[in-house]
Amino acid sequence: MLVAAAALARPTKPPPRSPALIERGRSTYGIYCISCHGERGAGDGSVAPTLNPRPRNFATDKFKQGSSVTQIFATLGKGVPGTAMVKFTNLSEEERWALAWYVLELKASSGGR
Repeated sequence: MLVAAAALARPTKPPPRSPALIERGRSTYGIYCISCHGERGAGDGSVAPTLNPRPRNFATDKFKQGSSVTQIFATLGKGVPGTAMVKFTNLSEEERWALAWYVLELKASSGGR
């Protein structure tokens, strides 16, 4: 029992970035993220003006819980307290990894830090 609990506590190793994974992340983003973060991740989605605080702009805003793929994956699993960023435990691990990789794609393509 303790061994199983320890295994669950360990961070999962990210799958390698691939075009297929990025495409899956793009699809998932279009369903769950675009209304808040916008098409290009600028924090300008259709519901963004109604949220306080506003959604993160992936290009210019600091990632509160870290900007590595592992940290973004973790954020997707636990959300961000005090914001509209909920935990996406309804998504499979593979979907969350794909989404984390896609968020990094948005950050990179927009010249984000």
